[in-house]
Amino acid sequence: MEKIFQIGDFKFQIEYPDSLRIPDHFLFFEAPGSKPEYFYRITEAPSLPEPQGRLLAQKEDLTVYYCDGLETRKLSMRGGQDYYACYQEISSCEALISIRPGQETIWLDTAFTALFALEKKISARGFLLLHCACLCYDDRAILFSGPSGVGKSTQAKLWQKYRSASIVNGDRALLGKNDADWYAYGWPVCGSSEICHNETIPVRAIVMLGQGNTNQIRLLTPIQAFSEIYGQITVNRWDSHSIERAADQLEALINRIPVYHLDCTVSEEAVDCLDRMMQATR
Repeated sequence: MEKIFQIGDFKFQIEYPDSLRIPDHFLFFEAPGSKPEYFYRITEAPSLPEPQGRLLAQKEDLTVYYCDGLETRKLSMRGGQDYYACYQEISSCEALISIRPGQETIWLDTAFTALFALEKKISARGFLLLHCACLCYDDRAILFSGPSGVGKSTQAKLWQKYRSASIVNGDRALLGKNDADWYAYGWPVCGSSEICHNETIPVRAIVMLGQGNTNQIRLLTPIQAFSEIYGQITVNRWDSHSIERAADQLEALINRIPVYHLDCTVSEEAVDCLDRMMQATR
């Protein structure tokens, strides 16, 4: 079977066996009739191919090799003992993905999306992938970001409750610039929130969260904003070009979009605090 998808402005085709199932959230990004610029072919293989070339990086769930300008990746579930798939770049526009048969967890959003090295492709096109809860309010995106467990989804739900905002994604947003404006695009992974929509919304603000006993907010300087956001974007840190691109794009983003730090409680007052600040700095 073949399907064409679009994430951001990246259009790609996936060829896969009839027996394999694409996760529902990923199917939100199907773009039939589009002209793909990259091609992935998924095959089932009892044993995964052995990568060739130089070892670039080894993480808990990912091992990366490099040979003649092309990457090979071996993928495992975080904390798992065995690799479930191998991603091999065949050319500048094609990759072969081998998966072990009977891997049920591969059809989880996170594991499936990891098959395609999408963060590498979108980084090369000038996009940033931000760990955040993305909501739409007055046709603009507000992005709540910060370390895991800080309350991103909680604050987004408060805006949903007290401002009738809609949550676009509870875990990630793809950020890209179109002319002078920055937009939040959908992403097919939404974490435990299970909230995932394929929407494109101009960005109003980024809010870096902290937990507190009172609600206090401040507008961050560009240097402060860069420092707080950088740890929440997905960057292939074994690739110097990826690091440089991300830094350049992040600098452009914070020079255009206001970034706040909000120490907050779980209350309507937290919503009011941020709303007043955004109105004052509009």
